[in-house]
Amino acid sequence: MHKGLVIKNTGSWYLVATDSGKQIECKIKGSFRLQGIRTTNPIAVGDKVLFDLGNEGNGLIHTIEERKNYIIRRSSNLSKQSHILAANLDQLFLLVTVNYPETSTMFIDRLLASAEAYQIPTSLIFNKVDLYSSEELRYLEAIIFLYESLGYPCFKVSALHGTRVDELRAALVDKVTLFSGHSGVGKSSLIKAIDATVKPKISNISEYHNKGMHTTTFSEMFALKSGGYLIDTPGIKGFGTIYIKPEEASHYFREIFAVSGGCKFNNCTHSHEPDCAVIKAVENNEISRSRYTSYLSVLNDDDEEKYR
Repeated sequence: MHKGLVIKNTGSWYLVATDSGKQIECKIKGSFRLQGIRTTNPIAVGDKVLFDLGNEGNGLIHTIEERKNYIIRRSSNLSKQSHILAANLDQLFLLVTVNYPETSTMFIDRLLASAEAYQIPTSLIFNKVDLYSSEELRYLEAIIFLYESLGYPCFKVSALHGTRVDELRAALVDKVTLFSGHSGVGKSSLIKAIDATVKPKISNISEYHNKGMHTTTFSEMFALKSGGYLIDTPGIKGFGTIYIKPEEASHYFREIFAVSGGCKFNNCTHSHEPDCAVIKAVENNEISRSRYTSYLSVLNDDDEEKYR
């Protein structure tokens, strides 16, 4: 029996790194299924697994060790199923662009809510600051003010010019970090700026649609020369939250949860009830309307197609 870390998922094979530095191609034992979670991928990058070696040097995974956390989204092709982006994370870096392509606050908030649900500290990385007009830069400052006021660290960076890349590099040391965001936000270019030894695939922007074109199909984990691991994920169009119960949705929006104790009803959904402290706070501009709209979308489990 051998122990290892899943560093790549190719769809049919899992690449597992052992403590001795070997990389073994593994398959899953036929009967292997995670109970209670209907996912398109029962094993995810970042999982610690036990496997047996076959005669030809390939492995057969038979056990997955308990996860400390994972980040999950609704599968794009099967709405009732989910896809685990990665497991056993220390932090998540969400790459955001206010243009080229545009990242909506709805997308940011839905991912943040999922990260809160699985207790994964998240930072927002605003890339391509060298490209923005003065109007876009003003909007960027307003967005950063909003999320920093909620306690989310924000970084303004330019992968192209290396702006503030040193700060990101320092924040990654000895941590397992998931990089996520839309296709085309510059994830791969930023990763290469952080560590030139890492070779993720590079995507291009479709000028006609101002949207990124998918390159990475599966998540992949890279060891950083400064210590720690970075997980590159496929660019995702929308973030369908899953397994967030309506009565728990407000727990994952920090500012909504903070004032919800003032509501008249203990089971207030903060959507229509009288004497709702949250609705009052929104009306008084103490809670951002964009955040409140995002909360309602999670509460109602709206189809993510609306936000693509």
